[in-house]
Amino acid sequence: MSGLLFLIPIALGMGLVGLVAFLWAARSGQFDDPDGAANRILVDEDRPLPTNGEKDSAE
Repeated sequence: MSGLLFLIPIALGMGLVGLVAFLWAARSGQFDDPDGAANRILVDEDRPLPTNGEKDSAE
């Protein structure tokens, strides 16, 4: 029974820390575009490698 006197405040404190972390992340814009990162991995924006004898146009 005396263990509950320690465990309940610890659990409430951990829950409060989790809530504060979630609110901070929500206010700082962490959840603004959840689909953007998932779609960016599917889009191939890289240029193809130059073949033999061809120079890269970025040089």
